Amino acid sequence: MNTKEQIWSFLDEVMDPEIPVLSVRDLGIIRNVETDAAGTTVTITPTYTGCPATHIIEEDIRSKLKEKGVANFTIKTNISPAWTTDWISEEGRKKLKIYGIAPPEESTPDKSLVSNKPKVVHCPRCHSANTDMVSFFGSTPCKALYTCRDCKEPFDYFKCL
Repeated sequence: MNTKEQIWSFLDEVMDPEIPVLSVRDLGIIRNVETDAAGTTVTITPTYTGCPATHIIEEDIRSKLKEKGVANFTIKTNISPAWTTDWISEEGRKKLKIYGIAPPEESTPDKSLVSNKPKVVHCPRCHSANTDMVSFFGSTPCKALYTCRDCKEPFDYFKCL
């Protein structure tokens, strides 16, 4: 039987299909791992209800656990409490920035669409605050598209949820 620590380390190897530099653990969607004589239960919380990547993530977790020889396991989805960008690990935030995606800068939801005042987001490449929001929606619904006025590069910003 595998230990809880082993299962957590196996999950470090399961990458998010939309942001392949982040593990599902970095992203914070692994909420709990339980092991007992009956088997292992991995509880996940999708980044948002209806996220199209949820089924792929579940399949990737199944594949990884089978690959590692975990014989008896279940994957449970829990949507309450709802996932929040607060759950992204510090390591995950660093990986996002290196990958060229500006990580969420605070823990409150982004209300810039309602206020019509785009938030100031630092460019992940040159670190400038001289940026403009091009679109509230970027490459995925959880990101906004920005461009940097200094280095002229476009980039995604992972919106606070």
